[in-house]
Amino acid sequence: MITVSSTVDGTICHRCGREITKFYGYGRETELRHLPILGHKTYIRIRPKRYECPYCDDRPTTGQTLSWYGCKSPHTRAYEDHILLRMVSSTVSDVSMKEDVGYEAVMGIIRRRIADEADWKKIKKLNVIGIDEISLKKGHQNFVTVITSYAGEQTEVVGIIGGREKQAVKDFLSEIPRRLRNSIRIVCCDMYEGYINAVKEALGKNALIVADRFHVAKLYRKDFEGLRKQEMRRLKKELPEKEYGKLKGAMWALRKKNYELRIDETEVLSRVFRYSPLLKKAYELCEELTYIFNRPISKKKARKEIGIWAESVRLNGLNCFKNFLKTSEKRMEEITNYFVGRQTSGFAEGLNNKIKVIKRRCYGIFNVRHLFQRIFIDIEGYSLFGCNSEI
Repeated sequence: MITVSSTVDGTICHRCGREITKFYGYGRETELRHLPILGHKTYIRIRPKRYECPYCDDRPTTGQTLSWYGCKSPHTRAYEDHILLRMVSSTVSDVSMKEDVGYEAVMGIIRRRIADEADWKKIKKLNVIGIDEISLKKGHQNFVTVITSYAGEQTEVVGIIGGREKQAVKDFLSEIPRRLRNSIRIVCCDMYEGYINAVKEALGKNALIVADRFHVAKLYRKDFEGLRKQEMRRLKKELPEKEYGKLKGAMWALRKKNYELRIDETEVLSRVFRYSPLLKKAYELCEELTYIFNRPISKKKARKEIGIWAESVRLNGLNCFKNFLKTSEKRMEEITNYFVGRQTSGFAEGLNNKIKVIKRRCYGIFNVRHLFQRIFIDIEGYSLFGCNSEI
């Protein structure tokens, strides 16, 4: 236990807000948990000074509050910083046990010190935003929508919305201050109609909506995967067991890029394509579409080449790509917007993976506001609380 006294004179009147310096006495003694010394718990004992206000009619008194602790906190700010630093890549329960501090005490520090929504005043511009959803509980369709911003090299979560409904996303985007809404140049998302319509209604034509390239690739490769399963089931029935065994590993080989294939995988593909010309043609068309997206071409040329690709699919009688063709016809504008600046949702997906790790580490976080706080701590914790202030 360390006993201290303040050398600062004066405080601010809690009623009129003026500075007062007329000493009145001492308040109740307070004990504050501080940073450990040589591994031992350390407490600071202080009797805060009280001052009388000469400006208010009934001469109220106000207790002095110092910068190194909060009036409602049983800890010093340095110790709160220490707790928040320990929270990075950890859980409330773990920190509570390691520090021998109550669970609610740790939660109280988080509530006092960490905002549960974006502070728009501290954000200069949004530039590019990503919209995506994650499930709070696997298999239960309990989704939240994560809004991520990317300006320069800095990526941050600016909003977490319960659910994935269009109106909720539209309301959030509409509530962003006008100066920041006007700074949004690009919005990256998947091809979910609710997100696209919400952006159009909230941001108008100021923001370019880009269908994320990897969601586009996922769609046409999912169609191809359906054909692969169909053809492999057919070959299993038609081929002798020994011959079918030679096709082992075809699934992984079909998912690789040509230049990544090993010699044995190339041989497996040759056998598969010999037995299934239809699968070979579908594989070649998948590679052709990927090549279109890899090339540095204009939006106009990309639109034309994707149209030629779609016609080639129809001429070859490949019904496996019908889901992709239907979606691409409806969302061609958003898909080809990728070729304007070649922007993807990679920055958002990276943060979403981090969020999933946080969620699993904590065995699920179902309070959206607390989830926002936990993400903020993991992203900004080291830079904000890495150096503890001293008394």
